[in-house]
Amino acid sequence: LVILFLLSMFQCNTSFFLSDGLVIIGVHSAKFPNEKVLDNIKSAVLRYNIVHPVVNDADATLWHELEVSCWPTLVILGPRGNMLFSLVGEGHKEKLFLFTSVALKFYKERGQIKDNSIGIKLYRDSLPPSPLLFPGKVTVDNSGERLVIADTGHHRILVTQKNGQILHTIGGPNSGRKDGRFSEASFNSPQGIAIKNNVIYVADTENHLIRKIDLDLEIVTTVAGIGIQGVDKEGGAKGEEQPISSPWDVVFGNSVSETQEDDVLWIAMAGTHQIWALMLEGGKLPKGSDLKKGTCLRFAGSGNEENRNNTYPHKAGFAQPSGLSLASEEPSTVRTISLKDGAVKHLVGGERDPLNLFAFGDVDGAGINAKLQHPLGITWDKKRKLLYVADSYNHKIKVVDPKTKNCATLAGTGEASNVIGSSFTQSTFNEPGGLCTTNNHQIKVLDLETKILSMLPILNPEMCDVPDHLPVQKDKTANLPKLPKSAPNIQLHPLTVAPGQTIQFLLKLTLPPDSTLNEEAPNAWFITAEGKVLVLFYQLNRSR
Repeated sequence: LVILFLLSMFQCNTSFFLSDGLVIIGVHSAKFPNEKVLDNIKSAVLRYNIVHPVVNDADATLWHELEVSCWPTLVILGPRGNMLFSLVGEGHKEKLFLFTSVALKFYKERGQIKDNSIGIKLYRDSLPPSPLLFPGKVTVDNSGERLVIADTGHHRILVTQKNGQILHTIGGPNSGRKDGRFSEASFNSPQGIAIKNNVIYVADTENHLIRKIDLDLEIVTTVAGIGIQGVDKEGGAKGEEQPISSPWDVVFGNSVSETQEDDVLWIAMAGTHQIWALMLEGGKLPKGSDLKKGTCLRFAGSGNEENRNNTYPHKAGFAQPSGLSLASEEPSTVRTISLKDGAVKHLVGGERDPLNLFAFGDVDGAGINAKLQHPLGITWDKKRKLLYVADSYNHKIKVVDPKTKNCATLAGTGEASNVIGSSFTQSTFNEPGGLCTTNNHQIKVLDLETKILSMLPILNPEMCDVPDHLPVQKDKTANLPKLPKSAPNIQLHPLTVAPGQTIQFLLKLTLPPDSTLNEEAPNAWFITAEGKVLVLFYQLNRSR
Protein backbone atom coordinates (compact mmCIF):
# COMPACT_ATOMS: atom_id res chain seq x y z
CA LEU A 1 0.00 0.00 0.00
CA VAL A 2 1.43 3.37 -1.00
CA ILE A 3 0.39 6.80 0.24
CA LEU A 4 1.39 9.71 -1.96
CA PHE A 5 0.95 13.17 -0.54
CA LEU A 6 1.69 16.58 -1.93
CA LEU A 7 3.16 19.38 0.19
CA SER A 8 1.88 18.14 3.53
CA MET A 9 3.61 17.28 6.76
CA PHE A 10 2.44 13.81 7.52
CA GLN A 11 1.78 12.14 10.89
CA CYS A 12 1.09 8.68 9.53
CA ASN A 13 4.76 7.73 10.00
CA THR A 14 4.33 7.14 13.72
CA SER A 15 1.26 4.91 13.45
CA PHE A 16 2.00 2.59 10.52
CA PHE A 17 5.32 1.10 9.48
CA LEU A 18 6.91 -0.81 6.60
CA SER A 19 6.31 -4.00 8.55
CA ASP A 20 2.60 -3.27 8.15
CA GLY A 21 3.01 -3.07 4.39
CA LEU A 22 2.80 0.71 4.08
CA VAL A 23 5.16 2.97 2.12
CA ILE A 24 4.93 6.75 2.38
CA ILE A 25 6.22 8.89 -0.49
CA GLY A 26 6.13 12.66 -0.60
CA VAL A 27 5.49 14.24 -3.99
CA HIS A 28 6.65 17.83 -4.23
CA SER A 29 4.74 19.75 -6.91
CA ALA A 30 6.02 23.30 -6.69
CA LYS A 31 4.04 26.51 -6.71
CA PHE A 32 7.01 28.90 -6.80
CA PRO A 33 9.91 28.56 -9.28
CA ASN A 34 12.34 28.50 -6.35
CA GLU A 35 10.62 25.36 -5.06
CA LYS A 36 11.48 23.40 -8.22
CA VAL A 37 15.22 23.56 -7.53
CA LEU A 38 16.45 20.23 -6.15
CA ASP A 39 18.86 21.79 -3.63
CA ASN A 40 16.04 23.88 -2.20
CA ILE A 41 13.87 20.77 -1.84
CA LYS A 42 16.71 19.05 0.02
CA SER A 43 16.84 22.02 2.38
CA ALA A 44 13.09 21.79 2.97
CA VAL A 45 13.36 18.06 3.70
CA LEU A 46 15.99 18.84 6.33
CA ARG A 47 14.13 21.84 7.72
CA TYR A 48 10.93 19.90 8.32
CA ASN A 49 12.68 16.73 9.51
CA ILE A 50 11.12 14.56 6.78
CA VAL A 51 12.23 10.93 7.05
CA HIS A 52 10.51 9.40 4.01
CA PRO A 53 11.38 9.55 0.28
CA VAL A 54 10.39 12.74 -1.55
CA VAL A 55 9.88 12.98 -5.33
CA ASN A 56 10.55 16.26 -7.13
CA ASP A 57 7.54 16.64 -9.44
CA ALA A 58 9.04 19.78 -11.01
CA ASP A 59 6.94 19.59 -14.19
CA ALA A 60 3.74 18.67 -12.30
CA THR A 61 3.56 15.33 -14.12
CA LEU A 62 2.06 13.40 -11.20
CA TRP A 63 -0.04 16.43 -10.30
CA HIS A 64 -1.86 16.20 -13.64
CA GLU A 65 -1.80 12.40 -13.84
CA LEU A 66 -3.59 12.09 -10.49
CA GLU A 67 -5.84 15.09 -11.26
CA VAL A 68 -4.75 16.99 -8.16
CA SER A 69 -6.20 20.48 -7.76
CA CYS A 70 -4.75 21.90 -4.53
CA TRP A 71 -2.20 21.51 -1.74
CA PRO A 72 -2.14 19.32 0.25
CA THR A 73 -3.69 16.26 -1.39
CA LEU A 74 -3.23 12.71 -0.09
CA VAL A 75 -3.63 9.74 -2.42
CA ILE A 76 -3.74 6.09 -1.31
CA LEU A 77 -2.62 3.58 -3.92
CA GLY A 78 -3.14 -0.18 -3.78
CA PRO A 79 -0.44 -2.83 -4.34
CA ARG A 80 -1.06 -2.74 -8.10
CA GLY A 81 -0.80 1.04 -8.28
CA ASN A 82 -4.55 1.37 -8.34
CA MET A 83 -5.95 4.56 -6.84
CA LEU A 84 -8.10 3.77 -3.79
CA PHE A 85 -8.82 7.00 -2.00
CA SER A 86 -7.87 10.68 -1.97
CA LEU A 87 -8.20 13.45 0.59
CA VAL A 88 -7.94 17.16 -0.18
CA GLY A 89 -6.87 19.75 2.38
CA GLU A 90 -5.97 19.41 6.05
CA GLY A 91 -7.78 18.02 9.07
CA HIS A 92 -8.52 14.49 7.78
CA LYS A 93 -6.30 12.55 10.19
CA GLU A 94 -9.04 10.29 11.57
CA LYS A 95 -10.42 9.46 8.11
CA LEU A 96 -6.94 8.77 6.80
CA PHE A 97 -5.99 6.45 9.65
CA LEU A 98 -9.31 4.61 9.44
CA PHE A 99 -9.13 4.02 5.68
CA THR A 100 -5.44 3.05 5.84
CA SER A 101 -6.03 0.44 8.54
CA VAL A 102 -9.02 -1.03 6.65
CA ALA A 103 -7.07 -1.17 3.37
CA LEU A 104 -4.06 -2.82 5.03
CA LYS A 105 -6.28 -5.46 6.59
CA PHE A 106 -8.05 -6.10 3.29
CA TYR A 107 -4.85 -6.70 1.28
CA LYS A 108 -3.08 -8.62 4.06
CA GLU A 109 -5.91 -11.14 4.25
CA ARG A 110 -5.47 -11.76 0.52
CA GLY A 111 -1.69 -12.04 0.73
CA GLN A 112 -1.16 -9.12 -1.62
CA ILE A 113 1.09 -7.01 0.65
CA LYS A 114 4.80 -7.56 1.29
CA ASP A 115 6.48 -6.40 4.45
CA ASN A 116 10.03 -6.28 3.07
CA SER A 117 12.18 -3.55 4.55
CA ILE A 118 13.38 -0.75 2.29
CA GLY A 119 16.78 0.76 3.03
CA ILE A 120 16.59 4.55 3.29
CA LYS A 121 19.64 6.72 3.90
CA LEU A 122 18.66 10.06 5.40
CA TYR A 123 20.31 13.09 3.85
CA ARG A 124 20.56 14.78 7.25
CA ASP A 125 22.89 12.06 8.55
CA SER A 126 25.62 13.20 6.15
CA LEU A 127 25.58 16.85 7.25
CA PRO A 128 28.42 18.28 9.37
CA PRO A 129 27.48 19.78 12.75
CA SER A 130 26.59 23.48 12.72
CA PRO A 131 25.93 26.02 15.51
CA LEU A 132 22.69 26.97 13.73
CA LEU A 133 20.27 24.87 11.69
CA PHE A 134 17.69 26.72 9.58
CA PRO A 135 17.33 29.68 11.95
CA GLY A 136 13.82 31.06 11.51
CA LYS A 137 13.59 34.47 13.12
CA VAL A 138 15.89 36.90 14.91
CA THR A 139 15.15 39.94 17.05
CA VAL A 140 17.00 42.43 19.25
CA ASP A 141 16.14 43.85 22.66
CA ASN A 142 15.46 47.54 23.25
CA SER A 143 19.02 48.21 24.38
CA GLY A 144 20.44 46.75 21.18
CA GLU A 145 22.87 44.68 23.24
CA ARG A 146 21.19 41.26 23.04
CA LEU A 147 19.97 39.15 20.13
CA VAL A 148 17.37 36.40 20.38
CA ILE A 149 17.60 33.73 17.68
CA ALA A 150 15.05 31.04 16.89
CA ASP A 151 17.37 28.15 16.01
CA THR A 152 14.45 26.37 14.39
CA GLY A 153 16.18 23.24 13.13
CA HIS A 154 17.71 22.61 16.55
CA HIS A 155 14.36 23.31 18.29
CA ARG A 156 15.82 25.91 20.63
CA ILE A 157 16.15 29.58 21.43
CA LEU A 158 19.56 31.26 21.67
CA VAL A 159 20.16 34.52 23.53
CA THR A 160 23.44 36.13 22.54
CA GLN A 161 25.33 39.35 22.97
CA LYS A 162 25.51 41.52 19.87
CA ASN A 163 28.96 40.09 19.14
CA GLY A 164 27.52 36.55 19.03
CA GLN A 165 28.61 35.44 22.51
CA ILE A 166 25.98 32.98 23.76
CA LEU A 167 24.28 33.91 27.03
CA HIS A 168 21.50 31.30 27.18
CA THR A 169 20.61 28.14 25.26
CA ILE A 170 16.99 27.16 25.88
CA GLY A 171 15.66 23.84 24.60
CA GLY A 172 17.04 21.54 21.90
CA PRO A 173 18.59 19.82 20.20
CA ASN A 174 15.57 17.48 19.87
CA SER A 175 11.94 18.52 19.53
CA GLY A 176 9.52 18.26 22.42
CA ARG A 177 6.78 20.03 24.34
CA LYS A 178 7.70 20.64 27.93
CA ASP A 179 7.60 23.62 30.28
CA GLY A 180 10.00 24.08 33.17
CA ARG A 181 13.55 25.17 33.79
CA PHE A 182 15.91 25.85 30.93
CA SER A 183 17.56 22.49 31.53
CA GLU A 184 14.33 20.58 30.81
CA ALA A 185 12.18 22.81 28.57
CA SER A 186 11.68 21.87 24.92
CA PHE A 187 10.23 23.33 21.71
CA ASN A 188 9.20 22.09 18.27
CA SER A 189 10.43 24.22 15.35
CA PRO A 190 10.06 27.63 17.03
CA GLN A 191 9.78 30.62 14.71
CA GLY A 192 8.73 34.11 15.84
CA ILE A 193 10.23 35.72 18.94
CA ALA A 194 9.70 39.00 20.80
CA ILE A 195 11.69 40.30 23.77
CA LYS A 196 10.99 43.01 26.32
CA ASN A 197 13.27 43.48 29.30
CA ASN A 198 14.01 39.91 30.43
CA VAL A 199 10.89 38.23 29.03
CA ILE A 200 10.77 36.48 25.64
CA TYR A 201 7.62 35.27 23.87
CA VAL A 202 8.03 32.46 21.34
CA ALA A 203 5.80 31.22 18.51
CA ASP A 204 6.33 27.48 19.08
CA THR A 205 5.04 26.67 15.62
CA GLU A 206 4.84 22.88 15.40
CA ASN A 207 3.57 22.61 18.98
CA HIS A 208 0.84 25.17 18.17
CA LEU A 209 1.73 27.10 21.32
CA ILE A 210 2.87 30.51 22.48
CA ARG A 211 5.61 30.13 25.09
CA LYS A 212 7.01 32.60 27.61
CA ILE A 213 10.68 32.59 28.63
CA ASP A 214 11.63 34.36 31.87
CA LEU A 215 15.37 35.04 31.77
CA ASP A 216 15.46 36.07 35.44
CA LEU A 217 13.78 32.92 36.76
CA GLU A 218 15.12 30.75 33.91
CA ILE A 219 11.66 29.24 33.45
CA VAL A 220 9.62 28.42 30.32
CA THR A 221 5.80 28.43 30.51
CA THR A 222 2.92 28.10 28.04
CA VAL A 223 0.64 31.14 27.72
CA ALA A 224 -1.52 30.15 24.72
CA GLY A 225 -2.49 26.94 22.93
CA ILE A 226 -3.20 23.39 24.06
CA GLY A 227 -0.50 21.56 22.11
CA ILE A 228 -2.59 20.31 19.19
CA GLN A 229 -3.58 22.16 16.03
CA GLY A 230 -6.84 24.02 16.46
CA VAL A 231 -9.51 24.83 13.89
CA ASP A 232 -11.19 27.62 15.87
CA LYS A 233 -11.16 30.85 13.85
CA GLU A 234 -12.70 33.09 16.51
CA GLY A 235 -11.04 32.36 19.85
CA GLY A 236 -11.87 34.25 23.01
CA ALA A 237 -10.88 31.72 25.67
CA LYS A 238 -8.09 32.09 28.18
CA GLY A 239 -4.74 31.61 26.49
CA GLU A 240 -3.75 28.19 27.83
CA GLU A 241 -7.27 26.89 27.11
CA GLN A 242 -7.50 28.29 23.55
CA PRO A 243 -6.46 26.01 20.64
CA ILE A 244 -4.37 27.82 18.03
CA SER A 245 -2.88 26.81 14.68
CA SER A 246 0.75 27.15 13.53
CA PRO A 247 1.71 30.53 15.02
CA TRP A 248 4.57 31.89 12.90
CA ASP A 249 5.51 35.27 14.34
CA VAL A 250 4.85 37.43 17.40
CA VAL A 251 5.33 41.13 18.13
CA PHE A 252 4.42 43.49 20.97
CA GLY A 253 1.78 46.15 20.43
CA ASN A 254 -0.67 48.43 22.18
CA SER A 255 -4.38 48.13 22.74
CA VAL A 256 -6.62 51.15 22.19
CA SER A 257 -6.32 51.99 25.90
CA GLU A 258 -3.82 54.81 26.28
CA THR A 259 -2.70 53.92 29.79
CA GLN A 260 -0.51 50.91 29.00
CA GLU A 261 2.25 50.11 26.53
CA ASP A 262 3.01 46.74 24.90
CA ASP A 263 -0.07 45.19 26.51
CA VAL A 264 -0.91 43.04 23.45
CA LEU A 265 1.05 40.25 21.81
CA TRP A 266 0.11 40.13 18.12
CA ILE A 267 0.36 36.67 16.54
CA ALA A 268 0.68 35.78 12.85
CA MET A 269 -1.50 32.65 12.86
CA ALA A 270 -0.40 30.98 9.62
CA GLY A 271 -2.53 27.87 10.13
CA THR A 272 -5.84 29.76 10.02
CA HIS A 273 -4.64 32.64 7.79
CA GLN A 274 -5.36 35.22 10.48
CA ILE A 275 -3.83 37.73 12.89
CA TRP A 276 -4.60 36.98 16.53
CA ALA A 277 -4.05 38.85 19.78
CA LEU A 278 -3.01 37.66 23.23
CA MET A 279 -3.94 40.19 25.89
CA LEU A 280 -0.96 40.60 28.21
CA GLU A 281 -3.06 43.01 30.27
CA GLY A 282 -6.75 43.84 30.33
CA GLY A 283 -7.70 46.14 27.48
CA LYS A 284 -9.67 46.74 24.32
CA LEU A 285 -8.90 46.06 20.66
CA PRO A 286 -10.05 48.27 17.75
CA LYS A 287 -13.76 47.77 17.05
CA GLY A 288 -13.94 45.34 19.98
CA SER A 289 -15.13 45.11 23.58
CA ASP A 290 -13.16 45.07 26.81
CA LEU A 291 -11.04 41.94 27.24
CA LYS A 292 -9.53 40.31 30.31
CA LYS A 293 -5.84 39.66 30.77
CA GLY A 294 -4.84 36.36 29.15
CA THR A 295 -7.61 36.32 26.52
CA CYS A 296 -6.51 34.95 23.13
CA LEU A 297 -8.65 35.73 20.10
CA ARG A 298 -8.81 36.52 16.39
CA PHE A 299 -8.19 40.18 15.53
CA ALA A 300 -8.07 40.24 11.73
CA GLY A 301 -8.76 37.79 8.94
CA SER A 302 -11.82 35.76 7.98
CA GLY A 303 -9.86 32.50 7.90
CA ASN A 304 -10.23 32.19 4.13
CA GLU A 305 -6.91 31.88 2.28
CA GLU A 306 -6.97 35.00 0.14
CA ASN A 307 -5.41 38.42 -0.37
CA ARG A 308 -8.36 40.60 0.58
CA ASN A 309 -8.18 44.09 2.09
CA ASN A 310 -11.06 45.56 4.07
CA THR A 311 -11.80 48.37 6.50
CA TYR A 312 -13.37 45.73 8.76
CA PRO A 313 -10.56 43.51 10.10
CA HIS A 314 -12.74 40.38 10.40
CA LYS A 315 -13.60 40.53 6.69
CA ALA A 316 -10.03 40.84 5.48
CA GLY A 317 -8.25 37.78 4.10
CA PHE A 318 -4.67 36.56 4.49
CA ALA A 319 -2.73 33.60 3.15
CA GLN A 320 -0.35 32.05 5.66
CA PRO A 321 0.77 35.31 7.34
CA SER A 322 4.33 34.74 8.48
CA GLY A 323 5.73 38.07 9.62
CA LEU A 324 4.59 41.07 11.66
CA SER A 325 4.09 43.74 10.56
CA LEU A 326 2.57 42.19 8.11
CA ALA A 327 4.02 39.85 5.48
CA SER A 328 1.72 37.43 3.69
CA GLU A 329 3.79 34.69 2.09
CA GLU A 330 1.45 32.87 -0.30
CA PRO A 331 0.16 35.94 -2.21
CA SER A 332 3.69 37.43 -1.83
CA THR A 333 2.49 40.76 -0.46
CA VAL A 334 3.20 43.15 2.38
CA ARG A 335 0.06 44.46 4.07
CA THR A 336 -0.70 46.89 6.89
CA ILE A 337 -3.24 46.79 9.71
CA SER A 338 -4.27 50.01 11.43
CA LEU A 339 -4.21 49.63 15.20
CA LYS A 340 -6.64 52.53 15.46
CA ASP A 341 -9.56 51.09 13.48
CA GLY A 342 -8.34 47.65 12.32
CA ALA A 343 -8.42 48.49 8.61
CA VAL A 344 -6.32 46.15 6.46
CA LYS A 345 -4.58 47.77 3.48
CA HIS A 346 -2.22 46.75 0.70
CA LEU A 347 1.34 48.09 0.68
CA VAL A 348 3.44 46.30 -1.96
CA GLY A 349 3.33 43.16 -4.09
CA GLY A 350 0.50 40.82 -5.00
CA GLU A 351 -2.41 41.54 -7.31
CA ARG A 352 -5.75 43.35 -7.19
CA ASP A 353 -7.72 40.11 -7.45
CA PRO A 354 -7.96 38.89 -3.81
CA LEU A 355 -8.17 35.26 -4.96
CA ASN A 356 -5.02 35.42 -7.09
CA LEU A 357 -2.28 33.91 -4.91
CA PHE A 358 0.10 33.45 -7.84
CA ALA A 359 1.09 37.10 -8.41
CA PHE A 360 4.74 36.70 -7.47
CA GLY A 361 8.06 37.64 -9.04
CA ASP A 362 11.18 39.72 -8.47
CA VAL A 363 10.42 43.28 -9.54
CA ASP A 364 11.36 46.53 -7.82
CA GLY A 365 8.67 49.16 -8.06
CA ALA A 366 5.83 50.91 -6.29
CA GLY A 367 2.73 49.34 -4.79
CA ILE A 368 1.17 46.61 -6.86
CA ASN A 369 3.85 46.95 -9.54
CA ALA A 370 6.44 45.55 -7.14
CA LYS A 371 6.69 41.78 -6.96
CA LEU A 372 7.99 39.52 -4.20
CA GLN A 373 8.31 35.74 -3.93
CA HIS A 374 7.28 34.14 -0.64
CA PRO A 375 8.44 36.84 1.82
CA LEU A 376 8.85 35.38 5.31
CA GLY A 377 10.22 38.12 7.53
CA ILE A 378 9.77 41.83 8.04
CA THR A 379 11.06 44.47 10.43
CA TRP A 380 10.52 48.19 11.00
CA ASP A 381 13.38 50.71 11.11
CA LYS A 382 12.28 53.42 13.55
CA LYS A 383 15.25 55.64 12.72
CA ARG A 384 14.75 55.70 8.95
CA LYS A 385 10.99 55.02 8.93
CA LEU A 386 11.46 52.11 6.52
CA LEU A 387 10.44 48.46 6.32
CA TYR A 388 12.94 45.70 5.58
CA VAL A 389 11.58 42.51 4.04
CA ALA A 390 13.18 39.07 3.78
CA ASP A 391 12.15 38.22 0.20
CA SER A 392 12.88 34.57 0.84
CA TYR A 393 12.50 32.81 -2.50
CA ASN A 394 14.20 35.67 -4.35
CA HIS A 395 17.14 35.35 -1.92
CA LYS A 396 17.12 39.10 -1.30
CA ILE A 397 16.54 41.71 1.38
CA LYS A 398 14.26 44.48 0.15
CA VAL A 399 13.44 47.89 1.59
CA VAL A 400 9.95 49.42 1.49
CA ASP A 401 9.07 53.08 2.01
CA PRO A 402 5.51 53.11 3.45
CA LYS A 403 4.96 56.72 2.35
CA THR A 404 5.75 56.21 -1.34
CA LYS A 405 4.98 52.45 -1.38
CA ASN A 406 8.27 51.98 -3.21
CA CYS A 407 9.96 48.57 -2.88
CA ALA A 408 13.63 48.19 -3.88
CA THR A 409 16.38 45.60 -3.52
CA LEU A 410 18.71 46.43 -0.64
CA ALA A 411 20.94 43.35 -0.65
CA GLY A 412 21.36 40.13 -2.59
CA THR A 413 21.86 39.21 -6.24
CA GLY A 414 18.99 36.74 -6.50
CA GLU A 415 21.38 33.79 -6.49
CA ALA A 416 20.91 31.21 -3.74
CA SER A 417 24.40 31.03 -2.26
CA ASN A 418 26.59 32.31 0.56
CA VAL A 419 28.86 35.15 -0.53
CA ILE A 420 29.83 38.16 1.55
CA GLY A 421 30.67 40.69 -1.15
CA SER A 422 32.18 44.15 -1.06
CA SER A 423 28.70 45.66 -1.10
CA PHE A 424 25.12 44.70 -0.28
CA THR A 425 24.20 44.11 -3.91
CA GLN A 426 27.20 41.84 -4.50
CA SER A 427 26.42 39.64 -1.50
CA THR A 428 24.16 36.60 -1.63
CA PHE A 429 21.66 34.83 0.63
CA ASN A 430 19.86 31.51 0.65
CA GLU A 431 16.16 31.86 1.51
CA PRO A 432 16.49 34.54 4.21
CA GLY A 433 13.77 33.98 6.79
CA GLY A 434 13.47 36.41 9.70
CA LEU A 435 16.03 38.72 8.20
CA CYS A 436 18.51 35.95 8.88
CA THR A 437 19.82 33.58 6.21
CA THR A 438 18.02 30.30 6.68
CA ASN A 439 19.59 27.70 4.42
CA ASN A 440 23.12 28.97 5.09
CA HIS A 441 22.56 28.31 8.83
CA GLN A 442 23.96 31.76 9.61
CA ILE A 443 23.03 35.17 10.95
CA LYS A 444 24.25 37.97 8.73
CA VAL A 445 24.55 41.61 9.74
CA LEU A 446 23.76 44.42 7.30
CA ASP A 447 25.32 47.68 8.51
CA LEU A 448 22.99 50.34 7.13
CA GLU A 449 25.52 53.10 7.79
CA THR A 450 28.61 51.58 6.15
CA LYS A 451 26.70 49.37 3.65
CA ILE A 452 28.89 46.43 4.68
CA LEU A 453 27.60 42.87 5.11
CA SER A 454 29.22 40.59 7.69
CA MET A 455 28.52 37.27 9.39
CA LEU A 456 27.65 37.14 13.08
CA PRO A 457 29.86 34.49 14.71
CA ILE A 458 28.15 32.24 17.22
CA LEU A 459 30.74 32.25 19.99
CA ASN A 460 30.97 29.34 22.41
CA PRO A 461 28.92 27.10 20.08
CA GLU A 462 29.79 24.12 22.26
CA MET A 463 27.26 25.59 24.68
CA CYS A 464 24.62 24.71 22.10
CA ASP A 465 25.13 21.04 22.89
CA VAL A 466 23.78 21.41 26.42
CA PRO A 467 20.42 22.70 27.67
CA ASP A 468 21.81 25.68 29.54
CA HIS A 469 24.87 27.86 29.64
CA LEU A 470 28.09 26.44 31.04
CA PRO A 471 30.78 28.19 33.04
CA VAL A 472 33.82 28.91 30.92
CA GLN A 473 36.93 27.19 32.21
CA LYS A 474 39.99 29.37 32.56
CA ASP A 475 42.94 28.11 30.58
CA LYS A 476 46.33 27.79 32.16
CA THR A 477 48.63 30.72 31.49
CA ALA A 478 50.82 30.12 28.46
CA ASN A 479 54.58 30.60 28.54
CA LEU A 480 54.91 34.04 27.01
CA PRO A 481 58.13 35.25 25.37
CA LYS A 482 60.40 37.43 27.47
CA LEU A 483 59.84 41.10 26.83
CA PRO A 484 61.83 44.19 27.76
CA LYS A 485 60.86 45.63 31.12
CA SER A 486 59.70 48.79 29.41
CA ALA A 487 57.33 46.93 27.08
CA PRO A 488 53.64 47.55 27.85
CA ASN A 489 51.60 44.52 28.92
CA ILE A 490 48.17 44.77 27.29
CA GLN A 491 45.71 41.99 28.14
CA LEU A 492 42.48 41.53 26.20
CA HIS A 493 39.37 39.60 27.19
CA PRO A 494 39.62 35.82 26.60
CA LEU A 495 37.77 34.36 23.61
CA THR A 496 36.53 30.77 23.54
CA VAL A 497 35.98 29.10 20.17
CA ALA A 498 34.78 25.73 18.95
CA PRO A 499 37.08 23.11 17.41
CA GLY A 500 37.59 23.92 13.74
CA GLN A 501 36.30 27.48 14.02
CA THR A 502 38.35 30.17 12.25
CA ILE A 503 39.20 33.38 14.05
CA GLN A 504 40.17 36.54 12.19
CA PHE A 505 41.95 39.32 14.05
CA LEU A 506 43.82 42.47 13.14
CA LEU A 507 47.05 43.37 14.94
CA LYS A 508 47.82 47.04 14.48
CA LEU A 509 51.19 48.30 15.74
CA THR A 510 51.78 52.03 15.91
CA LEU A 511 55.03 53.85 16.52
CA PRO A 512 55.57 57.23 18.16
CA PRO A 513 55.50 60.26 15.84
CA ASP A 514 58.56 60.65 13.60
CA SER A 515 59.70 57.09 14.44
CA THR A 516 60.41 54.19 12.09
CA LEU A 517 61.74 50.66 12.36
CA ASN A 518 65.48 50.24 11.96
CA GLU A 519 65.76 47.90 9.01
CA GLU A 520 69.39 47.12 9.89
CA ALA A 521 68.37 45.80 13.31
CA PRO A 522 66.34 42.65 13.99
CA ASN A 523 62.58 43.23 14.29
CA ALA A 524 60.10 40.53 15.24
CA TRP A 525 56.61 39.80 16.46
CA PHE A 526 55.41 36.66 18.18
CA ILE A 527 52.21 34.66 18.46
CA THR A 528 51.77 31.92 21.05
CA ALA A 529 48.94 29.44 21.44
CA GLU A 530 48.08 26.42 23.50
CA GLY A 531 47.11 23.12 21.90
CA LYS A 532 48.60 20.69 19.46
CA VAL A 533 47.57 22.35 16.21
CA LEU A 534 47.76 25.97 15.14
CA VAL A 535 47.16 26.96 11.55
CA LEU A 536 47.95 30.60 10.92
CA PHE A 537 47.26 32.56 7.77
CA TYR A 538 48.52 36.10 7.89
CA GLN A 539 49.09 39.08 5.68
CA LEU A 540 51.63 41.66 6.81
CA ASN A 541 51.06 45.20 5.60
CA ARG A 542 53.99 47.45 6.37
CA SER A 543 53.91 51.18 5.83
CA ARG A 544 56.34 53.91 6.80
